[in-house]
Amino acid sequence: MSTTINKEEIQKFSKLADEWWDVNGKFKPLHMFNPIRIEYITQEIKKYYKIKKDKTNFLEGLNILDIGCGGGLISEPMARLGGEVTGIDASKKNINVAKLHSKESRLQINYLNTSPEKLDNHRKYDVILNLEIVEHVEDVSLYIRSCHKLLKRNGLMFTATLNRSLTSYVKAIIGAEYVLRWLPIGTHDWNKFIKPEELEALLSQENFSTLDIKGLKFNPFLKKWKKSNDLSVNYIISSSKN
Repeated sequence: MSTTINKEEIQKFSKLADEWWDVNGKFKPLHMFNPIRIEYITQEIKKYYKIKKDKTNFLEGLNILDIGCGGGLISEPMARLGGEVTGIDASKKNINVAKLHSKESRLQINYLNTSPEKLDNHRKYDVILNLEIVEHVEDVSLYIRSCHKLLKRNGLMFTATLNRSLTSYVKAIIGAEYVLRWLPIGTHDWNKFIKPEELEALLSQENFSTLDIKGLKFNPFLKKWKKSNDLSVNYIISSSKN
């Protein structure tokens, strides 16, 4: 059977699993990245589903699937905002960490140690989150096809990844891994990065329509991420299922 699981990638992240919730640990860059991801995702969900409620649980009634959830860094905020969240990850260690932390946080999140192509597709989701995951999977086409089966008709999907550009090689590989040591060396394989036009073509091929695409850029002076029209390094695509 074809698979999206790359065992080397899973082993790499399993070794770091105990550090998911350490804001000063190996996942510090993701903790810094989280606010802008949450801001973008929630704004697009509100716009797409015409949600006018500003109360804290405005995601109530939406089934959300977080693929490659890791320790739950996005699953938990989505649950706090009222979403009914399922988080899946191919690393059992990641899932164990996520389960423990959600229990400590008193959040009801359905965490499963599986991959999208193996997940029961009788249940459909309103929103699917693919955040910093497609550059780590074995078969991107199979991955997106599996997402299509799991998403409700006209459902919303977010795919965030890294562009395969000279700028991303300098900033995400040399800068983040070798110079600043934000990430362990070898976290990313630049050859697995996907150009926005390549990802849009793959999405279109699997019957998704692109709704919006934004770059996510780091301001080193403010030490904050912001939305940008610059897609040269990090970018996120929102798309709907046809």
